Amino acid sequence: MRVKYRATTALVVGGLVATAALTGCSGGGSSASDTSSQTLTVWVDPNRAEELKDIVAQFEADKGINVKLVQKEYGDTMKEDFIKQAPTGKGPDVIVGGSDWLGLFVQNGVVAPLELGDTADDYSDVAIRAMSYEGTTYGLPVSVENITLVRNTALADSTPATWDELIAAGQAVVTSGAAQYPVLVPSGPESDPYHLYPLQTSYGAPLFGTNPDGSYNPDDLLIGSPGGEEFAQKLVEWGQEGVLNTNITNEIARDEFAAGKSPYMLSGPWNLPAFKDGGIDYAIEPIPQAGPEAPTPFVGVQGFFVSAKSENALAANEFVVNYLGTEDVQLALYKAGGRPPAMTSAFEIASAENPDVGAYGEVALTGVPMPAIPEMGAVWNYWGATEAALVNNTAGDPATAWQTMADRIATDIAK
Repeated sequence: MRVKYRATTALVVGGLVATAALTGCSGGGSSASDTSSQTLTVWVDPNRAEELKDIVAQFEADKGINVKLVQKEYGDTMKEDFIKQAPTGKGPDVIVGGSDWLGLFVQNGVVAPLELGDTADDYSDVAIRAMSYEGTTYGLPVSVENITLVRNTALADSTPATWDELIAAGQAVVTSGAAQYPVLVPSGPESDPYHLYPLQTSYGAPLFGTNPDGSYNPDDLLIGSPGGEEFAQKLVEWGQEGVLNTNITNEIARDEFAAGKSPYMLSGPWNLPAFKDGGIDYAIEPIPQAGPEAPTPFVGVQGFFVSAKSENALAANEFVVNYLGTEDVQLALYKAGGRPPAMTSAFEIASAENPDVGAYGEVALTGVPMPAIPEMGAVWNYWGATEAALVNNTAGDPATAWQTMADRIATDIAK
């Protein structure tokens, strides 16, 4: 891969980097003519490590700064190790991570704002919003992921415009004996608010309102709106009809769809390999509208953060913004992970090569970032449990149960 780095108008990675910015960043206080003693440590998952070797080599050649790629398994352990080690100076200068980690990172003071400057316009709006906290951007977005509707084209030749019509079409396939489930929605004993969220928002009950800059406002709790109560009633109905089932876990839903037992499923791109292995011919489409409003699925974003405790902060910014933030690198990382690129031009190229990527990416543009604010801890405590009780018709009056959930969330947020 021939990597081209990009000049940027961002203040922190512009002319400053060309002079003193790359000089005194390491603990040894190296001079402008001695950058070889500097080393950037980058924590990256194994899937991306190989794809970053070329860009690392070019950065080292251009800047005379060493880059050490440390492979870490992506997940909670990586996140927690960073939070523990960054304040001691033993953590990395740069770390790959998810937008849902951002709130915790900012709370603990371990990531620094990232000055993207005009280059922010190169990325989709939802990707930039996901990598921002209270209006400040902290991460360089690399990839996006979300759920869509996946249709088994052998069992259904089209997707109805509304969710109720989809259920009816799916039930007709079941009645014919060609399928077992009208639609598969991943759930589990505590339900799955993530997969149900597009349907919930279609009834006009998002979690939070937003500030003028697009960030979430935890003081504007909207989940308890009248639309939420209507959605709660639908959860009971769908449970009684067998459309939703808390015994259908993510794994079961994936395997049953891959076995050709349903015409429709709500699924992310992570399940596509199983569908292909099962010989399923599928189409990826927007989720039909359930209520009066358009569905808005959650969008997760992965990217790179610069440690607030880095002794090589300006060099780390240069590496992230100008070298990782290029079309070539975004495409290379897309090929490694299979997720739609966050950079618009790279997404267009990837979409032309792979229609699945294009289909998922187009739906992502209609979604909303997964909230990274600390108040989400209060939401998860009650949200899934209440939905599961509604689906199983053990919650009592649906409107009362939903409002009780909203009141408890509000109380916990206020603590």
